[in-house]
Amino acid sequence: MREHHIAFIGGGNMATAMVSGLLKQGFPANQIDVVEPFAEARERLQSHLGIAAQPLAGPFLSNAAIVIWAVKPQSFKEAALQTRLYTRDALHISVAAGIPSDSIAKWLGNERVIRTMPNTPALIGKGITGLFARPAVTEADRQHAQQVVSGMGQFLWLNNEGQLDAVTAISGSGPAYMFYFMEAMTAAGAEMGLEREQAYQLAVATFIGAGELAQSSHEPPEILRQRVTSKGGTTYAAITSMDDSHIKDLFAKALHAAHRRAREMGAEFGEA
Repeated sequence: MREHHIAFIGGGNMATAMVSGLLKQGFPANQIDVVEPFAEARERLQSHLGIAAQPLAGPFLSNAAIVIWAVKPQSFKEAALQTRLYTRDALHISVAAGIPSDSIAKWLGNERVIRTMPNTPALIGKGITGLFARPAVTEADRQHAQQVVSGMGQFLWLNNEGQLDAVTAISGSGPAYMFYFMEAMTAAGAEMGLEREQAYQLAVATFIGAGELAQSSHEPPEILRQRVTSKGGTTYAAITSMDDSHIKDLFAKALHAAHRRAREMGAEFGEA
C-alpha cells in the first residue's frame, strides 16, 4: 500500500542505518525501495538487510509516500531533477548537509520538505537528529518523520531552519571532536607509561560514562565538573592548565568555524 511505502535516494551508511532502524521497528522490507548507483553499496544492502536496491530512479518511486534523501550535497540537484516526475505527491525528508529547504522544494516541485541533521552514532542507534519542517508539512508528516529517525536514536524539532547549521556544528560534527580528544588522551596515557590500548580503553570508557552521567543528571555540566574537581587535586591541576591555555575559548572558536562552514555549504550547493 502506498501509504506505507518509503523510498531512499542514496544507499550509503546513513541510509543503511535508517533502513536498519525501520526494519527493527517491524517495517516490512518489501515496502522499502532504494536507489543507489554504486554496485558495492547495493550488494551490501542486499546481503546485510535483504533490500534489493535499484541503480536508477524510475516509475517504481511513484509508490513511495515518503522519500528520504541520503545523497551527497553536490549530487542532490541532479538526483532531484531525475526523480521529481515520480515523487511530486510524497513527503520528502533530507539528511543531506547544507542544502536549504527552499532549494529542495524548488528542485522537487514539492513544499512538503523536512530537513534533518543526524550524526554518525546513528549508525548504531545512538545518534541525535535535528529536524526542521517547512510550513506545508502536516502533523501526520511530522509523525512519519519521527518514526523514520527514531530508529537512529534521539531527535529534536527546531523552530527555524538556520538552527540546523548550529546542530551541524554541535552534534553533526561533534563525534569527530570526541575522537579528537580521545586521540589526545590516548597519546598522553602512552607518554605516562600505559600501553596505547589501555589508554584508549580508559579514554573511551570515560567519555561513555561521563556522557551517561550527564544525561541522567538534571544539573548543568559546570556543576557536574565542579563536583569532581577538588581544589589542589589532580583534576584541578588539569582544568587550571586548560584554562590557562584558553582551551574552552579555542574549542568554541572551532565550533564557530564549523557553523560558518555549514552556512557556506548551503550557499555553495543550494543554489536554485
